[in-house]
Amino acid sequence: MLVRERKRSERSKRPFILLSLTVKGPLDPESSGARRIPLETLAAVTRGTDILGWVKWPTTVGVIFLEIGDAAPARAIATLRARVHRELSRRLDAEAMANWSLEFRVYPESIGGDSESGPGPADPIFHPDLRREERARRLSDWIKRALDIFASVTLLLGLAPLLLVVAAVVRLTSPGPVLFRQLRLGKMGTPFKMLKFRTMYVNADENPHQEFITRFIKQSGRTEAPSTNRLFKLTNDPRITPVGQILRKTSIDELPQLWNVLIGEMSLVGPRPPLPYELRHYASWHRRRILEAKPGITGLWQVTGRSRTTFDEMVRLDLKYAKTRSIWMDLRILLRTPGAVVGGKGAC
Repeated sequence: MLVRERKRSERSKRPFILLSLTVKGPLDPESSGARRIPLETLAAVTRGTDILGWVKWPTTVGVIFLEIGDAAPARAIATLRARVHRELSRRLDAEAMANWSLEFRVYPESIGGDSESGPGPADPIFHPDLRREERARRLSDWIKRALDIFASVTLLLGLAPLLLVVAAVVRLTSPGPVLFRQLRLGKMGTPFKMLKFRTMYVNADENPHQEFITRFIKQSGRTEAPSTNRLFKLTNDPRITPVGQILRKTSIDELPQLWNVLIGEMSLVGPRPPLPYELRHYASWHRRRILEAKPGITGLWQVTGRSRTTFDEMVRLDLKYAKTRSIWMDLRILLRTPGAVVGGKGAC
């Protein structure tokens, strides 16, 4: 029911609230004693459109409140909390109530409880389908991880001369570190430092890129926005060094990410990991691109459209990969990646 209502919320853009009531010891709906009181309490505060059921049997029961009106989720939670406590206090003394705990969650998860701030960190309780899919893909994911380790070690050793030459050129042509460590979000929103060869001047201002990404994401869903010739990158960026232009054009600046692959933060193939400030402008369905697969150096949208696509189209390709991925698909994407780079369709 949570999965169904989550998908409905993604389409309707209407939030819902999940209330979880946990008790020390098992609940018993068949009894007539204290073990039945939490169920009676929640039944008293639910409406005909709400869904009452087990969150974790037999200790946690919950309610999905589907229609909260136009009130802010935080205000709706305060109202619900007061109603539940009022019903509990009618049935129990303070000592008995200390054995029970209430939790309220809102989907889509919002930063600071403000739905206008964009989605916050992913809460696994809203994604039980991901756990089932992970169990079903356990063998495939193990093989994928083994291939990632083998390929990253092989490429790091084989490309060592090129990596050393590039590192020397970066260091000699502009002051600053050789590598650029950028905070990105991995699977389930886990932050990590993604490595690249530095292609910008030191202390370059992030505001131009942040403003561009914000505009690009927001315009993607508009019907009047063009569906072709959109670039998921800045062009003629004065912050990029002359050597950086070449590294970006050939995607050589991405090669240090083989280390991220080796230590398990990334995969060779997967969705590109977003920047934290991108997530603030995601619709709830956009966020699934970082929930359903580990991020990768290359992916389906890179070899299909590279940077020339709308943001919504990019997300749909990432979700298509997450649902249909296999070892054979990964191999096909890897084989198509050099052609996409040589074709000059733009690096990301």
